[in-house]
Amino acid sequence: MKSAVFLIFLLVQSFVSLGQNQEVVVSGIVKSNQDKAAIPFVNVLVQNPKDSSFVAGTISNEEGRFTLAPIKSGEYRIEISHMGYLTSSKNFTVGRLSDFLDLGTFFLEEITTDLDAVTVAGIKEEVEINLDKKTFLLSENISQLGGSALQALQNLPGITVDQNGKVFLRGSDKVSILLEGKQTAITGIGAQSGLENFPASSIESIEIINNPSSKYDASGNAGIINIIFKKEKEEGWNGKVGLIAGMGNLVEKKANLEGIRDQYRFTPKINPSISLNYRKGDLNFFVQGDVLSHRQMMKNEFIERIFDNGERIQQQFLENRTQPIYNFKTGIDWTPNERHAFTFSGLFNYRAYTDLGDLPYFDARSGDRIRLWQYYEEEVNQTLFASISHKYSFKQPGHALTTAFNYSFRRKDEVFYFENRQLEFFGTDTTMLVADENIFDLTIDYIKPLKSGRLELGTKQRARVFPNLITFKPGVNSILDPGLDGTAEYQEWLSAIYGNYIYERKNLELEAGLRVEYIKVDYLVDPDHAVYVSDGFSYFEPFPSLRASYFINDLSNFSLFYNRRVDRPEERNLRVFPTYADPEILQIGNPGLTPQFTQSIEAGYKRSWDRGYLYGAAYHRASRNILTRILTSISGTNRLASIDQNADKGWNTGIELVYNQKIGDNFSLNINSNIYQNKIGAFTLTNAYPSDIAFSRGAESAYTGNIKVNGVLKLPKSVDIQLTAIYLAADIVPQGRIKARYHLDGGITKKIQKGKGEVFLNAADIFNTLVIKYQLEGDGFNVISSDYYESQVFRMGYSYRF
Repeated sequence: MKSAVFLIFLLVQSFVSLGQNQEVVVSGIVKSNQDKAAIPFVNVLVQNPKDSSFVAGTISNEEGRFTLAPIKSGEYRIEISHMGYLTSSKNFTVGRLSDFLDLGTFFLEEITTDLDAVTVAGIKEEVEINLDKKTFLLSENISQLGGSALQALQNLPGITVDQNGKVFLRGSDKVSILLEGKQTAITGIGAQSGLENFPASSIESIEIINNPSSKYDASGNAGIINIIFKKEKEEGWNGKVGLIAGMGNLVEKKANLEGIRDQYRFTPKINPSISLNYRKGDLNFFVQGDVLSHRQMMKNEFIERIFDNGERIQQQFLENRTQPIYNFKTGIDWTPNERHAFTFSGLFNYRAYTDLGDLPYFDARSGDRIRLWQYYEEEVNQTLFASISHKYSFKQPGHALTTAFNYSFRRKDEVFYFENRQLEFFGTDTTMLVADENIFDLTIDYIKPLKSGRLELGTKQRARVFPNLITFKPGVNSILDPGLDGTAEYQEWLSAIYGNYIYERKNLELEAGLRVEYIKVDYLVDPDHAVYVSDGFSYFEPFPSLRASYFINDLSNFSLFYNRRVDRPEERNLRVFPTYADPEILQIGNPGLTPQFTQSIEAGYKRSWDRGYLYGAAYHRASRNILTRILTSISGTNRLASIDQNADKGWNTGIELVYNQKIGDNFSLNINSNIYQNKIGAFTLTNAYPSDIAFSRGAESAYTGNIKVNGVLKLPKSVDIQLTAIYLAADIVPQGRIKARYHLDGGITKKIQKGKGEVFLNAADIFNTLVIKYQLEGDGFNVISSDYYESQVFRMGYSYRF
């Protein structure tokens, strides 16, 4: 950790963008003071009050309304003048939080003096910083071009990814994943999953929102990750085509235990993609399609179970996968007039994979093999997401009412064929799962610009129904527990309203919001289930959010945040049916889970200079009813059960630092680091399978963190080279520890064909060093695990924009 802390003050990523061009549209209306009638064609002039220099200008329309071209944040003076009227002027402030500012009504006094007209001119632009959101362009993440969205995320500040595809933000896996601001069945509702479904080639940018306002769903205590897909809007036909090919697992990290199938080596990857866009008049049509087909060694975990009675079981969990993924996205933007805008869009995702699993078990004392468990799995996931939205724009710029209806459907069809070889023993079994998820969402959002900020109001209504059926087909010498199959249905009903108020002055910004949610979740279990009965949860809770920002000057600002959020158990966490992928460490859900509530505070500071910036944040999160998994032993055996549970309380306190510096004209250096203390309080609970087993653990804490160092070198002839080094320190989990890991990624790109084409070559985990190691402690046993899954991948690709 001392070395890690030292590295913070050295380097990091140039593709990170902590800001965006902040421009505000200023509007108002001009009327006569005598009869209160609108005055058309009035001259509007905006000046810098320090030197009276021109900033912007325009003329009011027939209704007396005026709209100025976007103006950067700062202090200004506005003058309203018209022939036959006295000039009216006042000072005003353009803030950073609102895209629109309404100066209200100006009343002019009549005179007889003619006034000269004002010439309209252009505007300047300036980069401003929003500490609550960071935006990352995927095109600048050279070392992960050609991978999936999940792989691209692991290079971003504050984010880590484990071997199971779980995303952690600032040490917490409670992250909400949105697709263009919407929740879908593809990425999960209130949790993150499915990011392997999308190739990075289809994504324009990724937003990380650590402190969401009340406008967003209250789920995800760590924050929100929002994925923005590519979409052109130029006139006429335009688009992009690309082809990416790769090879993974070139170097074997650890050899197999004897007697099982070979690890997938030299695994091929291919990703063709195309996006087309046609814009003419009031219509904009877009379509995107891609295929991500690959072979992959998903898992290569070596596990040792050590029991207090002297037994020691060594095993390997090898899973080889062949998987094609197809994505198709299309839609139409229709703007029939200046008041109405419609968007119709649809996304279809098809993912089919075949898994080959090999799990040999050995007695570590004698070296004898005691079991060989093998499976063949076929699974098909089909997801459809459809959205219709309408935006009504009032006459006042920025004053709008948006209504959207979203429907998401996902079908999962899974079949496992098992073979069980033991001494003088052979058995077969089959399990089948069919699950259909239906989600209906209705959202209404209202935005009203004010003289010093804006008002946001809205509501969300959601219905989610998720029935599933698991069937056991025992073969010869079956080991399946016949009381654990059956049916269940997850039902969720959510109703929420929110209000958000933003106030902006010269050096001060305030944002205060309140979201109130009612949710009822029923998990209807087959009444013949051997362990669990029907259960669920409900709550009616407020979720406030607050932000205050003070701008010391144009180059530095300070912000404070507070919010309260919730993480609801997902259907897979409640699911009462075990998975037999590993028959000696069964994984089972728990319908008795309750939501995890979290309160967080954060202070952020940003300082810019000519060729770089420093961003820092200190944060503290306190959670209760922590959602986790607990391992307990199955009485009379050396087998274990891993069951979803609520632990008691936890705290996460840390700092995040991002340092970016351009060195010369050709080299950019960026360091981002997250260092925190992870504390988990003492807790006692009961695992219900196969019978009630009590489990207790005392309080524990650890200092941990991660550091990511990025450097980009720009060479002549449009060649860019990037290297990314990542170090993740050891950390605690509610039942043990995860050990440190590290890896190095790199890539090179070159523009060709007059900038319209691009070729690249990159590598993830160049030296094949990424290994996930756990040590878990249970009552009467310890589990030591090291997963040498496929992490090394080399890719090359070509894309052409037309």
